Amino acid sequence: MNIWLAIIGMGIITYALRLGPILLMERIEIGGTARQALRFVPAAVLSAIIFPELLMPGGTLDISLGNERLLAGLLAAIVAWRTKNVLWTIAVGMAALWLLQAVG
Repeated sequence: MNIWLAIIGMGIITYALRLGPILLMERIEIGGTARQALRFVPAAVLSAIIFPELLMPGGTLDISLGNERLLAGLLAAIVAWRTKNVLWTIAVGMAALWLLQAVG
């Protein structure tokens, strides 16, 4: 019983910690400079997640034509730039990665 109370209690605390800033931001007016800076947060976070996987598969830097992830990522970036379509970007990137891994 104690473990269930601990799990439920931590769930409530986690939910409250995440809900707090959301409710606080409703009441605060963000200035123009801060608002402009916050527009870049999603791209920065996504880059921090994606680039290590593309450039360092297996934990070592690999910027070569033998790096299937990097080649598939570059192809996906070109598709994203040309089509501006998230689904096409994901589909082409994954298909390229699977094909390159199957061939290599």
